[in-house]
This record gives sequence, structure tokens and C-alpha cells, in this order.
Amino acid sequence: MSDVAVLIELARRMPKAELHIHLEGTLEPEMMLEFAERNGVNVRFTSADQARQAYEFTDLQSFLDVYYEGTSVLRTAQDFHDLTAAYLRRAAADGVRHVEPLFDPQAHTRRGVHFADVIDGIISALRQGESDLGISWRLIMCFLRDLPATDAIQTLGDALPYRGVICAVGLDSAEVGNPPEKFAGVFDLARSEGFQAVAHAGEEGDADNVRRTMDILRVSRIDHGVAAMSDPGLVERLVRERMPLTVCPLSNVRLGGFNSVSEHPLRQMLDAGIVATVNSDDPAYFGGYVVENYRAAIEELGLEREHLHALARNSFEASFLPASEIDARMAEVDAFFAQA
Repeated sequence: MSDVAVLIELARRMPKAELHIHLEGTLEPEMMLEFAERNGVNVRFTSADQARQAYEFTDLQSFLDVYYEGTSVLRTAQDFHDLTAAYLRRAAADGVRHVEPLFDPQAHTRRGVHFADVIDGIISALRQGESDLGISWRLIMCFLRDLPATDAIQTLGDALPYRGVICAVGLDSAEVGNPPEKFAGVFDLARSEGFQAVAHAGEEGDADNVRRTMDILRVSRIDHGVAAMSDPGLVERLVRERMPLTVCPLSNVRLGGFNSVSEHPLRQMLDAGIVATVNSDDPAYFGGYVVENYRAAIEELGLEREHLHALARNSFEASFLPASEIDARMAEVDAFFAQA
């Protein structure tokens, strides 16, 4: 077995968390067609292969157009349960021990789907996955930044009865033209109601958007954040404050941020001391779940054993688990690498 193959297998087996995974983005074409048939929804694809051929994106917006088309087949609590359960089985096969999936209720409620059906289906699968697969979880509800802030406030109100199962709010969808200032009020309100906060920034926006997201929305971590590497002062701040970045290499390439993974700054982030993590974002659309992202980084960026060790530790440090459990998970990672 080659050194690269050994490292890829190590990445698969090592204990790790996945912190940037959109449940709607795990909707594989086969499942899309299955749900469309059982719910009587017309989609333009007649086969899974035809759907995959449409998964060629030039930027974030071209992806979002197809992404929202896919969500149209999600109608019932059973759909959301099945979608989440399928992801958890895949995550377990990739050695994931803890997940913090994101979901977009506004993508469903504006189609007439009840908030309760969305959350009940997801939670039932997460609880079953914890019992059957040993995967712990925290759930993050995202606001769609291309919708009005008033819509986000209404969605936050829908979520209040579920504070026991939703741990944080997030912000996703089109970054350009939808600055963090637009959502300052709803994030303040969410924190006052006991929710923690994350937000996408620096995916298609610039380094200043990352800085403003940290300052204005007062998030606990940044989703993506790759643009931060163009600003040495911001890099120093990220290291100093141990602000995690949930990085998604394959996604960044598929959406045109980089021509190939070989251009991605993940290794630079790690070498600089940033709390970077590897995640799969919307794997059904971007060609790979978490281990495929590790594989690409190992093959094209030359990640070494110490990088994998740091990534595994970072994935738990950046999580919303209690401090005592984070310490225990990181000790588990250290023990794994001591023996592997």
C-alpha cells in the first residue's frame, strides 16, 4: 500500500466530527427521483444519470438553482427522516463520530411544508443514528441570506419550541449582495433566546466579509472562510482567537473558487495554526462525502500524518459539544494516532 493510500485509510478510520454538512445537499439523484414519485412531484430529470449531468456549476448561484429544485421533492416528515438517516449511514462508514448538520427550513416552509414536519423527521433520524450508529449530534438551523431578514425572524419564532434540539443558528445561500449587517438583528435575537451562532463567509465574499461576520454576527465559527487567507492580519486574528473554519475543498473547486484542490489553502491554514476542519458541504452535488474531501487534500495538497491529527482534533475542538466531552474526544484522537 502506498504512503498516500495509508494516509487516506488513516483519514477514514480516525475519529472525527463533520461540522459543515447541509442535509438538503445530501439528496442523491436516486433519492430525489424516489421522493418525487412517492410525493407526486414532477422533476425535469428522468434518470439519476441525467440529474448528475446537470451537476456542473460555474458559481454558487448556478448550484443554488439546482439545489432548490432538488428540495422541491421533500414534502413529509418521512422524507426528512429518510434523507437524514441515509447521510448518517454514509457518515458512519467514513468514521464520523459526531455531526452538526445544517438545514434550511425556509426552503421548505415557503413551499407549504410545515416546520414541524421538517424538524420532526430530522430529529427522529438523528436520535436513531445516535442509538444505532453511535453518532452524537447537534443541529443547526440556517437562515437563507437572499430572503428578507423579517422572514428569518419569523423562522426563528417557529424554532423557539425546539430550542432543546436546535443548538445554533446559521446563515447560508448567496453571500454576495447579502452582507452580515442585514442579519445583525435576528442573530442578536437568536442569541438572546439561547442559540449559538455560525455563518457562511468568505466563500464567494472577500476577507472583509469574514471579519465583519465575526464582528457583527458574533459567531462561534465561520463556514468556509477561505478568503481570509488573503489578509495576513485576519489570519493572525483567526489563530489568536481560535476561530474555527469549516472548510470544504471539493465544494470550493466545484463552485469555481479554485481551479483544483491543489490551489486550495487548507494546508496553509493548518501550517499557520488556524483551527481548520474538513467537511463535505453538499456532497450529493459536489462529488464526495467527507473522506473524499480528505482524499483530495491528501493527494493534491500533500497532507501528512500530523495534518490529519490536527484536523481530527480541530473537528472536535470546533464542535458545540460540552467542554468535558470535547476533551474526551480529543484524547480519543490522540490515543488513536499513538497506536495507528
